[in-house]
Amino acid sequence: MLKLFYQHKFLFEELVKRDFRRKYKRTILGMVWSILNPLITLLILKIVFSTFFGRSIPHYTIYLFCGTLLYAYFQQATHSGMNSLVSNAAIFKKLNVPKYIFLLSSNVASLINFGLTMLIFFGFCLLDDLTFSWRYLLLIYPAGCLILFNLGIGFILSALFVFFRDIQYLYDIFSRLLMYMSAIFYSIEIIPVPYQKFFLANPMYIYITFYREIILEEKVPDPLMFVLAAFYALLALAAGAWIYKRFNRDFLYYV
Repeated sequence: MLKLFYQHKFLFEELVKRDFRRKYKRTILGMVWSILNPLITLLILKIVFSTFFGRSIPHYTIYLFCGTLLYAYFQQATHSGMNSLVSNAAIFKKLNVPKYIFLLSSNVASLINFGLTMLIFFGFCLLDDLTFSWRYLLLIYPAGCLILFNLGIGFILSALFVFFRDIQYLYDIFSRLLMYMSAIFYSIEIIPVPYQKFFLANPMYIYITFYREIILEEKVPDPLMFVLAAFYALLALAAGAWIYKRFNRDFLYYV
């Protein structure tokens, strides 16, 4: 697989460049929108929900930013990944190239945006008088797991989108529901204790909480969080890889 990817390294680099040019084509601010979008979302959520939850949650701005930052990356990566096969059908119909390369290129573009926003996020942490420590190095772990999780979900969505175009509308509804179930703007402490454990079944809640515990609570997350973060990432990636392998030849007949 790595050898095959290396053979098409030039195509991969050109796809990444093309995705950036296409996304910011005819925009005045260009890549600045990558930073403005999550900041605007953060501002709206803070205005709407700070009255309800801000008084009971310390460092509420950072609490919100953690959630919006990670969820925005997930949403952007999976939505762009869903269209990766259909939008590049003209290429792989003519050239014998590995189809996963299109998904990887779209995810790299989303990952770069995520990295740029992370720099702004750390600036907010400094302004909010949060202490940086060695624990921040552990943020690499949930970020890496989220990258794999996004790839896996992207594999699944892009394959389904080839056969069922309605999946884009269903996924819009699902992702909106998932956002409200990820405790982005509220704490699960307002949920009755017997039901709080169900949040552990939500991968995005795991990744967001991982960040919050390191940054806001200044502690190393429970070992269960490490296990669940990796479990959801590997499960999504394995399922996506299996679907791609299973229907790889069928894609040409449906795009």
